[in-house]
Amino acid sequence: MLCARRLGGLGAGLRGRWVSTSWSPVGAAFNVQPQGRRLDLFGERRGLFGVPELSAPEGFRVAQEKALRKTEQLVRRVCSAPPGPQTVLIFDELSDSLCRVADLADFVKIAHPEAAFREAAEEACRSIGAMVETLNTNVELYQSLQKLLADKKLVDSLDPETRRVAELFMFDFEISGIHLDREKRKRAVDLNVKILDLSSTFLMGTHFPSKIEKHLLPEHIRHHFELAGDHVLVDGLRTEVPDDLVREAAYKIFLYPNAGQLKCLEELLSNRDLLAKLVGYSTYSHRALQGTMAKNPETVMQFLEKLSDKLSERTMKDFEMIRGMKMKLNPQNSELMPWDPPYYSGVIRAERYDSEPSSYCPFFSLGACMEGLNTLFNRLLGISLCVEQPAEGEVWSEDVRKLAVVHESEGLLGYIYCDFFQRADKPHQDCHFTIRGGRLKEDGGYQLPVVVLMLNLPHSSKTLPTLLTPGMMENLFHEMGHAMHSMLGRTRYQHVTGTRCPTDFAEVPSILMEYFANDYRVVHQFARHYQTGQSLPRNMVSRLCESKKVCAAADMQLQVFYAALDQIYHGKHPLRSSTTDILRDTQEKFYGLPYVPNTAWQLRFSHLVGYGAKYYSYLVSRAVASMVWRECFLRDPFNRAAGERYRREMLAHGGGKEPLLMVQGMLQKCPSIDDFVNALVSDLDMDLETFLVDSK
Repeated sequence: MLCARRLGGLGAGLRGRWVSTSWSPVGAAFNVQPQGRRLDLFGERRGLFGVPELSAPEGFRVAQEKALRKTEQLVRRVCSAPPGPQTVLIFDELSDSLCRVADLADFVKIAHPEAAFREAAEEACRSIGAMVETLNTNVELYQSLQKLLADKKLVDSLDPETRRVAELFMFDFEISGIHLDREKRKRAVDLNVKILDLSSTFLMGTHFPSKIEKHLLPEHIRHHFELAGDHVLVDGLRTEVPDDLVREAAYKIFLYPNAGQLKCLEELLSNRDLLAKLVGYSTYSHRALQGTMAKNPETVMQFLEKLSDKLSERTMKDFEMIRGMKMKLNPQNSELMPWDPPYYSGVIRAERYDSEPSSYCPFFSLGACMEGLNTLFNRLLGISLCVEQPAEGEVWSEDVRKLAVVHESEGLLGYIYCDFFQRADKPHQDCHFTIRGGRLKEDGGYQLPVVVLMLNLPHSSKTLPTLLTPGMMENLFHEMGHAMHSMLGRTRYQHVTGTRCPTDFAEVPSILMEYFANDYRVVHQFARHYQTGQSLPRNMVSRLCESKKVCAAADMQLQVFYAALDQIYHGKHPLRSSTTDILRDTQEKFYGLPYVPNTAWQLRFSHLVGYGAKYYSYLVSRAVASMVWRECFLRDPFNRAAGERYRREMLAHGGGKEPLLMVQGMLQKCPSIDDFVNALVSDLDMDLETFLVDSK
């Protein structure tokens, strides 16, 4: 059931704007331009996200000082209390008091349109970060937790979630080196600070454009790049440009080794290894994979090698197909190079399946897609997305929409702020931010989760709603999968709320939503032409799904190569050779296209910062999502019993339960490495007409 809470006049006059469609409140809210807020002399003015202090940038200082005072009180309290379950509750409350400022500030510092707010949020992040560093080196605080975990009788009396959270807090302490002697502890702190600085520097360097003297480029291709005096700036790989020479030039220039960036990467990898060894791990990868589904790097490499073997023949066929298309279009230069697959696989898709994204856009208005998500969640989980009018000052841009997530019997579960539209200086990334984590409060009530979904969609106009390409629609479903993970997690502790779980499990709910987004039975519920109301023809969905399988083995093989490279870089040190030599050897073994001399792709591998030793997570999460889809939703994507089981076994626990146990509970078996591999490979072979079974 759709509902609109405090919707007011937001949808007024919409029905007559586009012919033959009738929007529900949630569809109307996303298919109409905001009309500006109505003057309400007696209305309540709030700060950002309803936090009273944040009605002005100066409020961040008030909020952080309040959090720091509460933190000091909680530290005194936990250090003086006897060990027991209450120890974990106080630790979590301490974590919550800091995260409620830090998480919010992390979002505001990159997304708020006003510089004063961004700067105040940045300062709050620094202040809270300094407090976290202080807590991580507080021996008395550490010992209060250690006393609990050292008492076997007490540990045995803890429920599984409390025990896991206590162990996670201890793990956070020990990776900071607090269990070491004073000298080593200082060394660990210094290494952590250095790694943070190197990570920031490297990340900035991955996006920095390369510069070349203008006369070195053929004149007829210079217009594809930005000119800066006597130089040309190359800021990307230009993978979609038809001209082979442009793509080749972009590849060789953008990936040309930068000595400073190379030194930064080498130092980052070396310092990560030193820190891991200092705190008791043989490699950084062993440290990073603690608590994940994979558990250790040996398992990850076994998975990658088995997957690579299974993909090998299919990948070679894909390369032959791409080579054939290149020969057809450019017979003078038919050797297949690393800059070719993205472009020529797109040509093959367009030629075979006539799946031009623009032909789908009229059927995927943003309002229609939001209605589709609402219908899916309602039938699968008994949940409605209800539009609320934010209070004055609650949102940072007038085009931000606020959704209350309401369960048919449990009531309000949490809030999603939808920051979906393009604006100046907004980061070009689709992502999910936790603003406030859910947790059980001392009074027995539940602290409702609050999240932001950030996309970069075009605005609607007076004559046209926001229209999505199939890729944008799939991204919307993906990010909403993260949001539902946050909304439906009902953990006792915010430390493990929602998406705060191991990296190789965190992407499962979002990737699973992609399967729903590619099922005709789901798409048919909402994809209709914004002018005529006509449903998206079934054969168009079929062509779109089939087109995604074109060269999919080669695409997956590339991901295997990246994941293997990541593992080797974070494996045994000192590395056997330079990072570039390792790149060349790993590319030869795990990908198959030749390494191009005088290039260093690893210097653009930004995921080495946030996903160091964990890049494999995308593949593992996709394998789990594939297994869950096949076992539970392939026959009926609206199966309520399967939806409830999915919530109960996987979404409800956040990171409060071992991820493999959650998967086992959902699948009714513990999957092996071969199961993971076979799930990924079978997706390549699947006749997607099985997704499109007659829904009559």
